Amino acid sequence: MAISAEPIIYGLIFIGVLVLVEGLYLVMFGRSISLNSRVNRRLEMIEKGTKRADVMEKLRKEMNQHKKSMGIPLYSLLATKAQKAALAFTPVQLIMLMAGLSAMAFAGLTIGTETSAPIRAALSVAIGVGGVYFWVNSKAKKRISMIEEQLPDAVELMVRSLRVGHPFSSAVQIVSKEIKDPLASEFGIIADESAYGRDVGEALKDMAERIGLQDLRFLSVAVTIQQQSGGNLAEILAGLAKVIRARFRLFRRVKAITAEAQWSGKFLSGFPVVALIVINVADPHYYDEVLDHPYFIPACIFVGVMLTLNLIVMKSLTNIKV
Repeated sequence: MAISAEPIIYGLIFIGVLVLVEGLYLVMFGRSISLNSRVNRRLEMIEKGTKRADVMEKLRKEMNQHKKSMGIPLYSLLATKAQKAALAFTPVQLIMLMAGLSAMAFAGLTIGTETSAPIRAALSVAIGVGGVYFWVNSKAKKRISMIEEQLPDAVELMVRSLRVGHPFSSAVQIVSKEIKDPLASEFGIIADESAYGRDVGEALKDMAERIGLQDLRFLSVAVTIQQQSGGNLAEILAGLAKVIRARFRLFRRVKAITAEAQWSGKFLSGFPVVALIVINVADPHYYDEVLDHPYFIPACIFVGVMLTLNLIVMKSLTNIKV
């Protein structure tokens, strides 16, 4: 029984693409940018002697550069995720990276497999673009998750600062120094922009829209309303901190409750694909007798449609709005 190694080669090349992207990112921009870093990157840059205005401009450029490139056809798939991840890679660098990885994947498939050239080309593009998209998406999810976890503590720290008599701009500055990234650098940019004359409420709104987090929108709205109508901002933010923390606990509880259903949906959709790969690896000629049957292609299309519908239905069932 002949065993084909091609599916294994595809998987190894895809994993290699992910490892290569992460390695290039750390080599080009340093470990301080890594999401696992516990360093406040903005303060680290200032301590090294970089001017405050230059640090603000550099961080703002990194955080907003992807938003300006959403009109690029291929890059539009990555722009929103890359913006939320605040990647230091520029759009041009990401596009070049996808092209380079696709070329490397094509070379690897040419050496390791006997697949026809059109299929190798299509698989290479899928591996190059898909690998970068998977990497960017994972970075964005990790960063948003860390911001969600840090936000209640940051708001409570601002409340304590306001209650001892600090102005709101100083409270934001204290948050940027006392907590860790990624939220520290975000609030640091707001503090710097406020020092150079920008409205704090407007800066908070811009950050909330860029990150796409509802709790940050609540914060920006609360600050803006207080600026326009007055009131005890400390009490407002104290109530908001309780709401954010309660929402965070509720989201985690919902996530735990729906985890089984989510994994069931993924398993039910992924099992046929895995079974197909295993069958072709164990016996590449397993389907030879039915390939010429007139119902074979329609049956494959029907199975693919049903698997897609299964994913959509299971996701809608577990996508609980809170």
